[in-house]
Amino acid sequence: MHSLDQIVFLGENLKRPECVLTNADNRIFTSNWDGGVSVIEPDGYQWSLLAKNSDFELKPNGICLLENGDFLIAHLGNEEGGVYCLKQNGELSPFLLDVDGKPLPPTNYVHLDFQGRVWITVSTRTQPRADAYRSDVCNGFVILFDGDKARIVADNLGYTNECIASPDGNFLFVNETFSRRLTRFNIAENGDLSNKTTIATFEEGVFPDGLVLDAEENFWITSIISNQVIRVSKDGKKQETMLIDVDPQHLEWVEKAFQSHSMGRPHLDNVKSILLQNISSLAFGGDDLKNLYFGCLLGHQIASLKQSIKGLAPSHWNFKGPKRLSNKV
Repeated sequence: MHSLDQIVFLGENLKRPECVLTNADNRIFTSNWDGGVSVIEPDGYQWSLLAKNSDFELKPNGICLLENGDFLIAHLGNEEGGVYCLKQNGELSPFLLDVDGKPLPPTNYVHLDFQGRVWITVSTRTQPRADAYRSDVCNGFVILFDGDKARIVADNLGYTNECIASPDGNFLFVNETFSRRLTRFNIAENGDLSNKTTIATFEEGVFPDGLVLDAEENFWITSIISNQVIRVSKDGKKQETMLIDVDPQHLEWVEKAFQSHSMGRPHLDNVKSILLQNISSLAFGGDDLKNLYFGCLLGHQIASLKQSIKGLAPSHWNFKGPKRLSNKV
């Protein structure tokens, strides 16, 4: 297990950098709660690409980098969701606002796979969302946007969070945060999902959120609240805690609330730790793909950790991203 002494922080005054992405040029992209994406350049220069639309408060959660430098952004509004496209010039346009004739609830994550398909997760249909911080609420779902149409391909999930497709496009893996499991689906040629299988379940204090693969296609998962990084073997049989930063009494308080179905916003909006501020996502990066970068819910920087295991280059790894701007926001 890695020591917290190895952590280095990047960026400054970031606004709820929940999602973090990297690319081959050592650029770091994070969601910006003010309505866009923040960029940390290799030389440390930081700037933000924010939506120009002043009449709409975009609340970015998951972000997805496209080949042309634009971003898809999952909108996590209080009551409304959807996925929006943020262009390099700041223009914001709807990408997907409804599915099966119904408006999207607050939307969690958007993922581009190696085949060019877009996968979107909605954690819950429950309003407010905090009422779904329970093991007995399973009304999250996964959407596939393939070409010019979208449809729900998996439903009744226990707070759907980050997802990732296997490089060959044959499997989709999904974290179900409050069902405490990592789930696998088979992907048919037409994108349909089948054969729902539990790859791993997690014990007390673990709430799986972020999800990436290493070069051997083992899973790396972040746990919100416990500030934990867990490496799960590709067959799900072995779990190893790679990093953790939490006060045991705080975690016990949260766990008691979860078990009694009384967990709410206060349990997510507070953290008792030494360094990490409720890490939520992770990305491999650096020249050798051995740097780990962590997005977070409560901090204002990106934590970075150099370690010995190589990550799998994501589908967007060779995408350049938006043109560097001079305005620092």
